[in-house]
Amino acid sequence: MRRLGQREEEVAMRAHGSLCTGFFAVVLIALGGPGTAPAQTAADAAKPAPQSPAVPRDGQHDFDFLLGSWKYHLSRLDHPLTGSTNWLEFEATGVCIPVWNGRAQLDQIEADGPTGHIEGLTLRLYNPQSHQWSLNWANAKDGTLAVPTIGSFDARNGRGEFYDQEIYNGRSILVRYLWSDITPNSARFEQSFSVDGGKTWEPNWITTQVRVEK
Repeated sequence: MRRLGQREEEVAMRAHGSLCTGFFAVVLIALGGPGTAPAQTAADAAKPAPQSPAVPRDGQHDFDFLLGSWKYHLSRLDHPLTGSTNWLEFEATGVCIPVWNGRAQLDQIEADGPTGHIEGLTLRLYNPQSHQWSLNWANAKDGTLAVPTIGSFDARNGRGEFYDQEIYNGRSILVRYLWSDITPNSARFEQSFSVDGGKTWEPNWITTQVRVEK
C-alpha cells in the first residue's frame, strides 16, 4: 500500500473530518436535535394540560345511614298550595331494611296524629348507570307507588336532593325531597311543592327522626 505523504495526510484528515461532521449533522436532524424543532409558541405553552374525565361518584350506599329502627316526629301542612299555615303533628315509628346488598331499601313507617293512622312505605332503588336514587312512596290506604322522585347526594355538603313532576289537585307541580342534618343517630327530611318551575318552594311535610336504642 502506498504510504501517504504529509500533505496528502492533511488533506485526508480534513476530508475525514468533513465527512464525520456531515454524518453527525444528518443524525441530529433525524433525531430532531437542537435547532431543528420549531420553537414552542407562547400560545402552546399557555394551553392547559388535558384532563381525564371525572369518574361518576358511586352512591350506592348513600342511604345506609337509615338502616335500623327509628322514632319520628312529623309535621304536615294542612291543605298545601292554598295559603294554609296550619300544621298537623304526628308521632311515628319505623324500620328500614337493606335489599340487594344495600343497593335498594324498604323503609316502613306508622304514624298517628289528628287525621288518624298512616301506614307508609318507601322503596329506594339505586341506578348504577345514572348514579342516582329513585324514591318510591306508597300509602297503605291506596296501595300504589307514587311517581318516583329521583336524585342524589352532594358529597360536598352531604345533602340529598330529589325531584319529580306530578299532578296535584289538577295542577302540574314540581316535588322536591331534601335529606339533611344527617348523623349516625338522626336525620331531617323535607318535602316541598313548587308551582312556578322551582323558583319558589312551599314545604308541606317535615320529618325529624332519632334512632331507637338497641
